[in-house]
Amino acid sequence: MEDTFIVMSAVVACSAVLAWLASQGRQPILMGYFVGGVLLGPACLGLVTSVELLHDMSHFGVMLLLFLAGLVLHPDRLRTFGGKAVAVTVAVFVVTWLPVFGLLRLWGLGSIEAAIGAVAFTFSSTILVVKLLPTTTLHQRRMGSICIAILIAQDLLAVIVLLFVGPEAATGHMQLLWLPIKAILLIALAVVGEQYVLRWMMRRADRYNEVLVMLCLGWCVGVALAGSFLGIPHEVGAFVAGVTIARGKIALILSEQLKPLRDFFLMFFFFVLGAGLEFAGLANVWAPALLIAALIVGTRPWLLAFLFRRLGEEPGFSRETGIRLGQASEFALVIAVAGAEGGRLSSGTSQLVQLAAVLTMLASSYIVVLKCPTPIGVRPGLQRD
Repeated sequence: MEDTFIVMSAVVACSAVLAWLASQGRQPILMGYFVGGVLLGPACLGLVTSVELLHDMSHFGVMLLLFLAGLVLHPDRLRTFGGKAVAVTVAVFVVTWLPVFGLLRLWGLGSIEAAIGAVAFTFSSTILVVKLLPTTTLHQRRMGSICIAILIAQDLLAVIVLLFVGPEAATGHMQLLWLPIKAILLIALAVVGEQYVLRWMMRRADRYNEVLVMLCLGWCVGVALAGSFLGIPHEVGAFVAGVTIARGKIALILSEQLKPLRDFFLMFFFFVLGAGLEFAGLANVWAPALLIAALIVGTRPWLLAFLFRRLGEEPGFSRETGIRLGQASEFALVIAVAGAEGGRLSSGTSQLVQLAAVLTMLASSYIVVLKCPTPIGVRPGLQRD
């Protein structure tokens, strides 16, 4: 316990100092957390040699992030943009997969490895997109609703991919057949539970703010666990939990109260990204990783902007939405690890995918805070929450 306490204290203290330095140097605060992971991880000081505990805490932050995103999105708004989200998701998947697959094949990878590696880069980062959206944009504007709808569609597609690349891929076909039924069951249980259980409990304790917050957190974790039990990612389950509460008037108040807790736990996600990089093992994959990262960051925003314009959106809206969605996803890291554990990706290919994904996320965070309104913008005119 003493060792855990020391590590946790060092992580929080180091992240606090580096976040302050990043803010003073007009750099993205997320970069401070990432650099803290590099400094304390195996690549430098070696104080943090095992990131399992931190990884679990970062998962809780991701759950809160998706829960709060759902907490401010009424189901009617999601239904409005569902068709557009599916169309954009499919188009980005196809157009991204083809050039990345070609690059990986040219680098000498086999067809299966290249195909799985290319799939990993077809999604955008839920964590970065939602984290860097201003609260007003996420709550009240069209852009927040469209971004969330697209990210949820991509998350569900990523779940399908994981069914076929992980260690249990042999049963992937049967799981895929059951997935829609499981999703419908989870949504139905969440709607009924919120309507007849959670609301009743909240009405009975509406004078006690602390109890309301704890009920909210318990609901988030409970639905996320139910989703995980059914084979649906806990992030999607947390989002469903948030959307069910969004039908009530208390949702926006609870969202504001939970934001500091979300930001604290998300710090661990970016710290783990930095701590997980072992530079000695990345020496042979720097070149293809940089090339793929440049391809994703350089072309995806333009592709998305073009697609949104074709779907009838205004040029300014299309451009900003494309920039916000213009990176690889944390699911790329999950797919890389699952592919290696399932024997479908070599260790080198897994490291290549992880490095390229991290590079796109870092580059995209810079671009967003320099070009778009965000709570952690590097210029006063862009700092909006």
